[in-house]
Amino acid sequence: MEIKQYIVDAFTDHLFSGNPAAVCMLSQWLPEETMRQIAMENNLSETAFAVPIETGYHLRWFTPGNEVELCGHATLGTAFVVLHLLHPQWDQVAFQTRSGILAVKKEGNLLAMDLPSYALTQVPVTQAMEEAIGARPKAAYLGLDLVCVMETEQQVRLASPNLEKVMQLEGEILHVTAQGSDFDCVTRSFAPKCAVAEDPVCGRGHCHVVPLWAKTLGKKEILAYQASKRGGVLHCQDAGERTVLRGNAVLFSEGILHL
Repeated sequence: MEIKQYIVDAFTDHLFSGNPAAVCMLSQWLPEETMRQIAMENNLSETAFAVPIETGYHLRWFTPGNEVELCGHATLGTAFVVLHLLHPQWDQVAFQTRSGILAVKKEGNLLAMDLPSYALTQVPVTQAMEEAIGARPKAAYLGLDLVCVMETEQQVRLASPNLEKVMQLEGEILHVTAQGSDFDCVTRSFAPKCAVAEDPVCGRGHCHVVPLWAKTLGKKEILAYQASKRGGVLHCQDAGERTVLRGNAVLFSEGILHL
């Protein structure tokens, strides 16, 4: 069996930055274990698998460790493949996913994704959080993931968490975030529970932090930066129960998997 696979750098306008996602375009679903093995072999933070359906595509996402219910950058990467390479005449595409219908449309040079926002509950800041991060957060919130708000942007940029201790915290992924100087917010995302030490640019994370910063800053439009080594820029909008993330993407490679 031969499967077409693309690797797309998402949330960037140039190669070797943003977040690389593998995108496998299928005619029908592979066995789940095969998809897990492909994700492990790719060893990227996410591999997306898409199967065409009447209304667009059915989309699933796998980390090297497990299947997840939402991945922003791999959705952006898949939309780039569909809207720029496979169906350039299309203006938008709808993906059926575990998180509902996700629509992505062209907006000038950007792709705009309509994703669900995560409701956050404020939780006490704990010693375990401080020990895991290496600095004490000023506030913490729990949704699907754990969001720790830091006092300064530098604490986010210089963070070197103890990943074994991160594994013991609540939430699937740890996001550390702070108000930025050149951006509304600066964030980093650590996902050892998904076998990913640090996610270079996390769309799902911004479905947590954008509603938080929108409320804190009193504005709906949020310009966000993911301060990983690769870095990435997200043009975000708080739309209540939805978060709109806009970003660029560039193609790194395309090839054939031989299974």
